[in-house]
Amino acid sequence: MKGTIMRLEGRVAFVTGGGRGIGRAIALALAREGARVAVTARSADQLDHTVAQVRETGGTALAVPADVSRPEQVRAAVERAVEALGPIDILVNNAGVARFAPVLQSTTEDWQVMFEVNVLGALYCVQAVLPSMIERRRGWIINVSSTSGLKAYPEQSAYCASKHALMGLTKALALETQEHGVRIHALCPATTDTEMVRGVRTTDGPSEWIRPEELADTVVFLASFEGNAMVDTITVRRYPATPWTC
Repeated sequence: MKGTIMRLEGRVAFVTGGGRGIGRAIALALAREGARVAVTARSADQLDHTVAQVRETGGTALAVPADVSRPEQVRAAVERAVEALGPIDILVNNAGVARFAPVLQSTTEDWQVMFEVNVLGALYCVQAVLPSMIERRRGWIINVSSTSGLKAYPEQSAYCASKHALMGLTKALALETQEHGVRIHALCPATTDTEMVRGVRTTDGPSEWIRPEELADTVVFLASFEGNAMVDTITVRRYPATPWTC
C-alpha cells in the first residue's frame, strides 16, 4: 500500500519450521513488513505452500528444505538463502516437536528427538548465521520457546527439559553477543492452535488457544526492536489462563 511504512524493509529473515502453523504465520507477517524470507522445514510441499502465500501478498520468499537436526543440512540451507536473498538479519528458531508422556512412560527416543530438534536444531541455525551477524554488528535471533521452558507441566518432562535447555542457550547467547550488536530474544507462548498441539492436547479446545497469527505479530515486534531498550523474553498466555503464573 502506497505510503505504508514497512518496519523490516531491506532485511532478510530465516524461519525454521516454516511449512505450517506458527512458522508459516511468522513468515507471512515478516514478509508483510518488507522482509525477504527464507523458510525451512522437512516438507518441501508445505514450504512451497508458504512461499506461494507470501508471494500472493506481494512478498519475497524462498523455500529451502532441511532437517534442522542435521547440521550439514542447516548449513546448506543457510548458504542457499544467503546466495539468493542476502545475509541473514533475522533468525527465527521456531522448529519444534512435542511428545507428551508420564516420566515412567517416556522413552529415550522421545528425549533424543526433542533435544535434537528443540535444542540442537536451534544451535545449528545460530552457528550458521551468527558469524555474519557479528561481522556486520547487526542481527536479531528469536528463539520460540514455550511456557514449558519457564515452568513444569505434568506428563511433559522431556518437552519441558528441552525447552528449559533452549532458554539456557538463549540466555548464554545473549551474554556472548551483547557487545557485538546482536539482539537475542525468547518468545514463550502457552498453548497455540497448531497441528502439532491438536495431536497432543485434549484437555480443552482451540477456541481457548492462542492463534499463530498473534505470535507472528509478536515476532515482528521483536524483530523491529532497536535503540537502547531491549526485550529479553516475552511470555504469551491464553487469555482465560491465570495471569502471572510464569
